Amino acid sequence: MNLMLRRPLIAGNWKMYKTVSEAVNTARELVGYAASASVDIMIAPPFTALASVAEIVSGTPVALGAQNLHWKDEGAYTGEISPVMLTDAGCQYVIIGHSERRQFFGETDDTVNAKIRAALAHKLIPVFCVGETEMQRESRETFSVLDKQMVKGLEGVPFNSESHLVVAYEPVWAIGTGKTATTDQIQEVHAFLRSLIDKRLDNPLAKSVRILYGGSVKPENASEIMNMPDVDGALVGGASLSAATFDRIIHF
Repeated sequence: MNLMLRRPLIAGNWKMYKTVSEAVNTARELVGYAASASVDIMIAPPFTALASVAEIVSGTPVALGAQNLHWKDEGAYTGEISPVMLTDAGCQYVIIGHSERRQFFGETDDTVNAKIRAALAHKLIPVFCVGETEMQRESRETFSVLDKQMVKGLEGVPFNSESHLVVAYEPVWAIGTGKTATTDQIQEVHAFLRSLIDKRLDNPLAKSVRILYGGSVKPENASEIMNMPDVDGALVGGASLSAATFDRIIHF
């Protein structure tokens, strides 16, 4: 792994947890831990806390991300958040296509594609989530599912020399279940995704794309996961809600 191009990224997805004051307190605590980290760090609080957390992490090693966005800059889309609003709030990253968005809110490969385009147009770094269900894995459809998600998600996306992309492999059956894919399963999928990226994107962009693993990552398994050759970081859910616990992952 070329660390100059692919410095590890540990991202915390706080999902629908934390009030503004709780988010600020956790972010402040995390900033203290992050000073000695040798990885890039991103946290994605709920929308209501973005601006307040941005003030806490500004000028620190902790970057700010959002959990979703709409592909339009503005409009009559009640309840949605635009890329313009995210950049204005201080975001640098945005999670797109998380399995919970696909499962509960009708996210499709087409909407994921539109959102990736919108993020890049506003210089937000997409954290593009892909992954298979337990039924698809048992049916040996993992690679075909991932191939389709990658091809559709990146179809016609206008990358340039300033573009950045993060891919997160999150097996749906391992999210919030306590199950974790085996090291062989994780490495096999990450190597497959790396080969797809190498074919789809021109160098050096392809070499700079970080592929994260997301699926019940916790302090007890972080080191083993992070030391696999094609794993460039982790997308952490529940274990990122506590700054002290998250610290044990970022210092794996």
